[in-house]
Amino acid sequence: MALVDVRGLVKEFSRRPTPWSRPERIRAVDGVSFAIDAGESFGLVGESGCGKTTTGRCLLRLIEPTAGSFAFGGEEVFGMTSGQLRSLRRDMQMVFQDPASSLNPRMRIGTIIEEGLTIHAIGTASGRRERVRELMGLVGLDDTLCKRYPHELSGGQRQRVGLARALALQPSFLIADEPVSALDVSIQAQIINLLMDLQQRLALTLLLVAHDLRLVRHVCTRVAVMYRGRILEMGRTDAIFQAPAHPYTRALLSAVPDPVPDAQRPRIPFDAAMVDLQAPLREIAPDHVAAI
Repeated sequence: MALVDVRGLVKEFSRRPTPWSRPERIRAVDGVSFAIDAGESFGLVGESGCGKTTTGRCLLRLIEPTAGSFAFGGEEVFGMTSGQLRSLRRDMQMVFQDPASSLNPRMRIGTIIEEGLTIHAIGTASGRRERVRELMGLVGLDDTLCKRYPHELSGGQRQRVGLARALALQPSFLIADEPVSALDVSIQAQIINLLMDLQQRLALTLLLVAHDLRLVRHVCTRVAVMYRGRILEMGRTDAIFQAPAHPYTRALLSAVPDPVPDAQRPRIPFDAAMVDLQAPLREIAPDHVAAI
């Protein structure tokens, strides 16, 4: 049985195009379904605004879904009370895209990492401080940074703090939302390698939200491609990259820079008219589905 099982997830937002017009409903996530096995790395990719971050936030109920179901370890999450959800959040955590905005600027680093332990009343004060030092070492930070504030750290250090905070409660499911897109290229590889190492050491189930296809290919065993709130193709990462079935997937992959400087790989143009958003996913190969 899959640890994470999402079925028919829908999220709608209301907006007014002008102050005097009637509200209209915008469907940011439109019937998304996928499952992730325990210990698996699953990638959710697509261009900005396609709904992938909204999907991750709905799973943790940081924003409330409009419709659909999400079973975690066989338990339905969307129907849980606030008390039940509070307990479950120890098993589900998120690393946010921009560490500069996701860390409280008025709190010291040690307090930020310890906050979850304090909220859930885990251990004694001295035990929590020891746990913070352990987590700092786990993500490659010196515990002397505990007394500093986020603005005193580099971007890479802040993202390591965000990762330590997410791991403090020993979750089994981690959502990483564009974890390196706000970082310098020189730092990105360090954070990704750290994330992969921790996933293996701690037996984490990982949902990686990203627009960088090279990153997803390096990290994930399976991937789903989103466009305008829907999944257009899903399957094993090697199959998607070697034999993409959907025109949108082929266009995305053709835009990935080639590591060979002089390679002349043709760019595939994308026309939105080629996408039928009403087409259901159908199996085109074992563990490979596409909306064609």
